[in-house]
Amino acid sequence: MVVIGVDAHKRMHAAVAVDASGTILPEWKGPNTASGWHELCTWVTAFAVPRQWGLEGVWNDGRGLAQHLVASGEPLYEVNPRWTAQRRRRARKQGKSDRLHAHAVAQLVREESATLPQVAPDDETVVLDLLTTEREAALAEATRLRNHLHQLLLQTFPDYTDHLPSLTSDAGLQAAETFQRTTPSPLQQQRAAAIRRTAERLRLTLQQAEALAEEIRQLAAVHFAPLTQLCGVQLLTAGALAGILGPGARFKSEAQLAMYAGVAVVERASAGVIRHRLNRGGNRRLNAILYRIALAPARGSNDAGAYLARRRAEGKRWREAMRALKRHLIRAMWRLWQ
Repeated sequence: MVVIGVDAHKRMHAAVAVDASGTILPEWKGPNTASGWHELCTWVTAFAVPRQWGLEGVWNDGRGLAQHLVASGEPLYEVNPRWTAQRRRRARKQGKSDRLHAHAVAQLVREESATLPQVAPDDETVVLDLLTTEREAALAEATRLRNHLHQLLLQTFPDYTDHLPSLTSDAGLQAAETFQRTTPSPLQQQRAAAIRRTAERLRLTLQQAEALAEEIRQLAAVHFAPLTQLCGVQLLTAGALAGILGPGARFKSEAQLAMYAGVAVVERASAGVIRHRLNRGGNRRLNAILYRIALAPARGSNDAGAYLARRRAEGKRWREAMRALKRHLIRAMWRLWQ
């Protein structure tokens, strides 16, 4: 067995191969281009088979190489940069270089490939992730524009809140788009014009966000409707979950998914008292979605709500019970995802 670890960068990649005993084999460096990927695949043919690959930046700088390797039938595992950083800090030889980084990736895959997510070809989940990310960016931009509108209105018309509808409503947005000031001050006239322009940009951004939301709903309804069986999960949330969970069978068990989501148990016990503390690792986007999903059962009388009440009756604090509920939701999500 030969394991190749790749340290991915925007312009170039570095690869280091190790054999089954951990001995370092020759290394490779080349451009992050289609020709560079072909060169890398040609380079590894000199090694014995079977082979395994580990790659950092599977969803970023290494995206093109990752899909090229998967399309070529090479088994590829996703490696979290924090894991390799921890290994470098524990290494006897200190320092940071592309070679050391790629070697850390290879060693991690050699020792722990059974617990790492395996990369699969792009499918509908990748489309949903793209749409969801773009929609989140549009909503963040809408919030920024709305805050800027508030600031401009405050400078131009200090008591605007008593005369204009809320800027979160269509009436308020329309009022901002037609805002006028009958004053000879050039500055106030320009501020009024800036308010109208900003309101127009805000409306366009909101329209784009809604169009993206409709695309997400349609795609999620076709491919991932079972996720809506979870209490608190609508089609938009199902689309966001599918985009994060990614293509193929990335996770081999619900425990692996729980670790990825940052809801795996972190036990702290002393003097017979057992507590489960916050897991600060994992995918924080997925963790945040789980928390919002958990809030719906917390207010309801369904099975998840009963689970939360039972945990509270056992003496768990609210936050501990919510952590347990998120782990419970991961189990349910895992069953629906299969």
